[in-house]
Amino acid sequence: MEVILKKDVENLGYANDVVKVRDGYARNFLVPRGLAVVATPSERKQLNETLKQRAHKEAKIKAEAEKMASAAAEKSIKIGAKVGEKGKIFGSVNTIMIADALRVLGVEVDRKNIKLKGEAIKTIGKYEAEVTFHRDVVRSIPFEVVEE
Repeated sequence: MEVILKKDVENLGYANDVVKVRDGYARNFLVPRGLAVVATPSERKQLNETLKQRAHKEAKIKAEAEKMASAAAEKSIKIGAKVGEKGKIFGSVNTIMIADALRVLGVEVDRKNIKLKGEAIKTIGKYEAEVTFHRDVVRSIPFEVVEE
């Protein structure tokens, strides 16, 4: 069954994408929660009209996301953490801490759009995070965990 996504769904697609899913997944999960609608001819026609009207706005938003991505890549991000013996951190570094560090540098990113590469960060060192600024603008941002 083909559906039109109304909201971004992780591991499936972004809003206004037409995707093919199993019938049960669409009927029992996506449609009742308002995440998608069945891709009928009238819904497809309405989607095409919406996409035409949004094309100009989308280009502007993408350009702004590119600018934010380049600004974030230029700056060095340091995250302070309390450290015990042998450089081990009390707790771990998470996406909220990275989002706060980016916010201090003037780059506004939702924590849900940040994914840490590898396992949980529990030691001091240099790491990378994958940040989604826009559906077409995904950058790998390096950051360093330092002793507070």
